Amino acid sequence: MIGYVSDIMNHLPVSVYIITKNEEPRISRAIRSAINWADEVIVVDSGSTDKTVTLASSLGARVLHRDWTGYGHQKRFAEEKCRNKWVLNIDADEEITPELAAEIRQAVNSAPKQQAAFQIRVTDVLPGESKPRWHAYSYDILRLYNRDFGRMSDHQYQDRVEIHSGTTSRLRGRIFHRSFISWQATLDKINFYSSQVARERVNSKQSSLLPLRLWTEFPLTFLKVWIGRRYLLRGSAGLAMSITVAYLNLMRLLKTQEALRALAQNPAVTIAESEKTAA
Repeated sequence: MIGYVSDIMNHLPVSVYIITKNEEPRISRAIRSAINWADEVIVVDSGSTDKTVTLASSLGARVLHRDWTGYGHQKRFAEEKCRNKWVLNIDADEEITPELAAEIRQAVNSAPKQQAAFQIRVTDVLPGESKPRWHAYSYDILRLYNRDFGRMSDHQYQDRVEIHSGTTSRLRGRIFHRSFISWQATLDKINFYSSQVARERVNSKQSSLLPLRLWTEFPLTFLKVWIGRRYLLRGSAGLAMSITVAYLNLMRLLKTQEALRALAQNPAVTIAESEKTAA
């Protein structure tokens, strides 16, 4: 079992924020990986019906409620509730490793005045794995930042940090990402997220190359994940997850096409009404 930074260490002036809904199986690991070294952990919940809120509160997180309006909106709200300039965003299915926590402490304490942010490596942990394999897929993403230099984007389904000035560096420590709970939860997430993306594309009229992409999206995405992310080395779990990601991308396009057709057949239909078709 992964250990955590000792309670004896002084809390760092960093706020960690997480958005949740029905994350009972995973939220404890995420909070425990931060609560002993960060000044505060803020959880913004959008209406959990399980024990997410109870668990988060019992572990010492500050829990707030906000009705769901989109990924970027939720995270911007959480960011605004943080009391520190330095903030770290993690998802409920992620875990800050002890090595990263120690590195964050050193980085924040010694950060130059113009240090705006740090990129952090996120590494996938697939079903049946207690920790990442040596060949696990990883990617770098900006997660730790000073709010004087940037903010979380106020976007419906994209949750990226936008830095307007200062310098950005990369930390060597990692966040472990465990996205899988069950296949039912995975399908529910795919349905929800693909509807969010389709709605945004309908609103912004993004439909270029849609007919072509409907033919190519699934096979190309599958190969990109299975080979590019080296999931072919991770057995049946790697094969299943490759198919799942390809299916998600295809569903985003199919729901966009469905909503656009509804608008074309009835021009009097409003964008809000067409979104019901994409849901």
